[in-house]
Amino acid sequence: MYKKVVFLCALCTIFIGYTQDKKIEIITEDIPNRIAFYAVNSNEQDLDVKFILSGSNFRQSRATPRYIRVPATSKVHMKTIVLMRGKRPTYTYELSVNDSLSKRALIKEYEKIKIKPPKQITVYVPGKCDQCDSLIAPLSESKYLFNLVKLDEKQELKEQLQLAFGPETPIDSLNSPIVNLSGKLYTNLVTYELLMEQMNKN
Repeated sequence: MYKKVVFLCALCTIFIGYTQDKKIEIITEDIPNRIAFYAVNSNEQDLDVKFILSGSNFRQSRATPRYIRVPATSKVHMKTIVLMRGKRPTYTYELSVNDSLSKRALIKEYEKIKIKPPKQITVYVPGKCDQCDSLIAPLSESKYLFNLVKLDEKQELKEQLQLAFGPETPIDSLNSPIVNLSGKLYTNLVTYELLMEQMNKN
């Protein structure tokens, strides 16, 4: 499916392309006398992407555009244009995104990115948290963005959490992380697997 987005501008930085519910973000990087275009796939599935650029005041490869594989949660270089000295580039582009992967798609190097999880994750770390590493370490290596808060450094927040737990559960007595999952607090999500299981529940 094609979605044509037109920009007549110099050094545009962000474009959005859609195909059904799949989204590819095109970002640019300024290089001396050049502009590099990258496709960012924030979906959790691989996609094939074809990027066709046209315009003036720049030079680009004349090779026929091909589908390029953009793996899930990754960033892939699509094209670099050479700017004409003393002139500002103007360009339009066509973006085609396909979730039916082709064996003919070009496979390039890619950079992994972090994406927003289905539910916002905040991990509160009590002062003595023996079980925190079993969650925080794999979560840090995962594809998901999350917030990490050390309660000993946030006294006001610690007091607010204490009110939520009540006097029968002193925060300082906890040796497990407190996980805020879209506004709900949990103290039993001590591993990444337990966190993912809870996050995937409706």
